[in-house]
Amino acid sequence: MTAESISVARPRNRKQLIVDAAGRLFSERGYHAASMEDIAAAVGITAAALYRHFPNKYALFAACTRTMVDRLVAALDALPPETPAADVLTALIRVTVAHRTSGGVYRWEARYLVREDRLLLKEKFGQVVERVTEAVHRENGRPRDPLRAVAALGAIGSLTMHRTSIAQRRVEELLSACALRVAATGPARSGPAPTGPGPDAREARAVELPALPVPRSRRAEILAAAVPLFARDGFTSVTNGQIAEAVGIAPSALYRHYPGKVDILAAACLQAAGLLAQAVDRSLDGVDDPHEAVAVLAATYVAYSFEHTALTSVAEAEFVGLPADLQRPLVQAQREHIAVWEEQLRLARPDLDPRQARVLVHAGFGVVVEAGRRLRWRDGPDHRALVTRLVVAALGL
Repeated sequence: MTAESISVARPRNRKQLIVDAAGRLFSERGYHAASMEDIAAAVGITAAALYRHFPNKYALFAACTRTMVDRLVAALDALPPETPAADVLTALIRVTVAHRTSGGVYRWEARYLVREDRLLLKEKFGQVVERVTEAVHRENGRPRDPLRAVAALGAIGSLTMHRTSIAQRRVEELLSACALRVAATGPARSGPAPTGPGPDAREARAVELPALPVPRSRRAEILAAAVPLFARDGFTSVTNGQIAEAVGIAPSALYRHYPGKVDILAAACLQAAGLLAQAVDRSLDGVDDPHEAVAVLAATYVAYSFEHTALTSVAEAEFVGLPADLQRPLVQAQREHIAVWEEQLRLARPDLDPRQARVLVHAGFGVVVEAGRRLRWRDGPDHRALVTRLVVAALGL
């Protein structure tokens, strides 16, 4: 074999090709469901060849979580210090668009990192947050507020969590304006809450959520006990024995109510979807103005996320681990929920086409996730009102 043929067989960037392929599979299937054999096949090499670059799946996974944030940091390092905030955000958007299929791996799957790797990821992401915060502060003179920068990055990162097809130039313009509005959102007005028809009054509308059902059967008790365990430790790490112990029954008794652990997860996801649908129906009852409807949707989604944090995090983080047949009803529920947002947003903003509206709706969801995490999901009216304002800003109302 000649040196030339060896070069063709072993591309110099093979390690990066492996990381990119692994990132896509980890994003699509979750850390535990993506195997080294699947990743090797996606690259077109043998598993043995894969292990020459990474000693185990965790090492490859850790490399994937670092890659996206390293790309973001590199993109910002290439910009002059005085770069306008809009250009800073556009640079981040371009990286996200270029690696859309693999860039979302850090969002939920990064919880499987060991402490040292989590801290490293947090430090690098902090550099990105600081650069955005500084750029916005330099332009509007407001106090530096990392929360708004984090929320803006959540809007950008939302692009990795859905597959809406939209031209790159259009998505750059749309998300850049969206993220800039979020990052530059001013503080709420002081004094008594307004009562007129203005935006602040719409944002301040109280939201009454449906409560979690009281467990009145063994099946419901199992579900109620499993959700906090899944949220804390991850679905794969939780055993049937742990769930049974939390309920106070023998592990074998679980099978009288659920065929397997994955069926408990599916029930949790369906419960989350059902609660959200009920909350939306209740909140929109009697609301005719589309601007108010969008603000109500934002307040409802924020309240739901803060009040039912464990349930919503399980539904969002573990969804990819469900078999296709159990995913279908959940996908349908998600589409119906997004369709409500899209319809009201397009009525409020006729300048948007369906794809643009859908991108902004997902951006609003991304704002809630990242802002909520930054606030450690500490619930309260002030936090709910603040995050709702950020979502409304993301939507351009």
